[in-house]
Parts: sequence; structure tokens; C-alpha cells
Amino acid sequence: MSWRSFDEPPPPALGLIELSSIARGMHATDAMLKVAEVELVLSRTICSGKYMVLVAGEQHEVEASVAAGLEIAAETAVDHVLIPNVHPDVYPAISATGSLSQEEAIGILESFSVASLVEAIDRVAKEAQVELVQCRLAMALGGKAYLVFTGDVDAVGYSMEAGAAVVEARGLLVNKVIIPDPRPELFQTFI
Repeated sequence: MSWRSFDEPPPPALGLIELSSIARGMHATDAMLKVAEVELVLSRTICSGKYMVLVAGEQHEVEASVAAGLEIAAETAVDHVLIPNVHPDVYPAISATGSLSQEEAIGILESFSVASLVEAIDRVAKEAQVELVQCRLAMALGGKAYLVFTGDVDAVGYSMEAGAAVVEARGLLVNKVIIPDPRPELFQTFI
């Protein structure tokens, strides 16, 4: 997956639907794109036989798109999220185009659902000055998703609590870890 580079600010809203049916996922994607002026960020199969659709655009367009997708998804909808005023760092994190610099601490937030983690990424980015390093969305993860971010110890702690609260509220938190003063070799695993 690649994300376009922005010469202008990224779209202000983001919407995601996670489905248990691949066929219904493709159908929902088509409906989401037909009903509103949104940009397709992702539409693909994910582990354990699920499908996800991620769109971006103006809030009212994303709302209409997600509503149309959920109507088609019906009972196959596993989870969904709509984020108005999404933090601009969320887009590079999702597309794995973020940068990496060694910091005082690493935070790792792990979720059972893609939608809950995407919402948590936005909260992590908004809570404190952290760098979103890596995000994996259900590929070779048994349907789980995780985020790695860095910063000073306090910033990572504040952001971790905010992001984990989002995932915990949905009952989908797998784990959360803060590694202070990480060994330099650990950063090589994120490249």
C-alpha cells in the first residue's frame, strides 16, 4: 500500500469498515465510492479471512460513505470507525511511510481489531508529541493490528494511555508496552 504525498493538507476525515466477508467487502467498497466523493485509501483482504475498506475526505462525505458501506455489510460488519479531524500523521502511519528516529522510549499498542487501532492511532498522535513509526493492520497477524511509536518517556506514556483507552473501551485491547531507553538494535526491526 502506498499513500500519496500531500502538497496540500490531507483529507480531514477518515472512515473504516472491517467485515467478515470478502465478497460483501468488495460490494461495500463499491457502494461507498458511488455514494460520496471520498478517496479510497485501502480496500483489501486481511487476516483471518476478513476485509477492510478505508476512505478519506470531507466529514459529511465520509459519513455518507461509511453509512452506505455499513448498509451493504449488514451482519458481516465486524467493526467500524469514523474519525473527524483526523491527525495528519495517521495517514503516513497507516501507509508505512512514516520516518524513524531513535528516541527515549518506544510504545507498542496492540488490538484485536483494525478499526479500534486506527481510532487509537489518531488519539495517540493528538495526545502528545510522539512519532508514529509503524502500523500493521491485520496482515499476517491473525486479524490483529498494532502501532509502534516513539518519543520521550512522558509523551509516550501520555499517548499510550490515551490510545489504550480507546481500544479498552471497545474491549479489544491485546496489550500495551512502553520500553524506556530501548537498545539501538531494536530500531532495526522497524525498518
